[in-house]
Amino acid sequence: MAESLVLVAEKREGRGTRAAQRLRAAGRVPAVVYGHKEGTVSLSLSAEDLTRAIRHGVRVVDLQTDGTRQTTLIREVQWDHLGMDVLHVDFARVAADERIHVTVPVELRGIAPGVTAGGVLDQPTHLLHVECLAVDVPESVRVNINELQVGAAIHVRDLTLPNGVMVLDDPEAVVVHVTAPQAETEATPAAGAQAEPEVIGRQRGEEGEAGE
Repeated sequence: MAESLVLVAEKREGRGTRAAQRLRAAGRVPAVVYGHKEGTVSLSLSAEDLTRAIRHGVRVVDLQTDGTRQTTLIREVQWDHLGMDVLHVDFARVAADERIHVTVPVELRGIAPGVTAGGVLDQPTHLLHVECLAVDVPESVRVNINELQVGAAIHVRDLTLPNGVMVLDDPEAVVVHVTAPQAETEATPAAGAQAEPEVIGRQRGEEGEAGE
């Protein structure tokens, strides 16, 4: 399960691109926190601490601001075009006993014997929509593929979920399967057989004669 940790945040007054650039130059990330019928508050956090938490799969954090602490969910993260630096983060206030809807990644574990036998592993579902308590958001849903043979599939209904976590996706949706390798579709001409050439000139001549 995702751990809840404390991130120290400071209220920020400046707005606009230049103010955000100054914050990032100082090693901080602009952010907002909203929800629970309270006003939206603009904050800034340590870029190093925040990025480390996000890369470790943390979804729920306690924001400590001016001596007060509030439990929040990392709702949206904006990255730069290289996916290296966090540009902005949205936090949503949540309660410990509140059930929320979030997306979590699917993590495959093991080696499918069907792949060893020559099959092709295909994973149509990389993210799952789940409902759970705010403090129980899993970092991922792990799927064991050690028994997956050629032609076999694991559906949403087959998943083993952490306690208190409910998947909202179609139970019949395929999460991962192993397909047989596709046979060559290009037909080769039989030995000694010659394809009849297309007589374009004759067709054009015939058309021309018809039009005279």
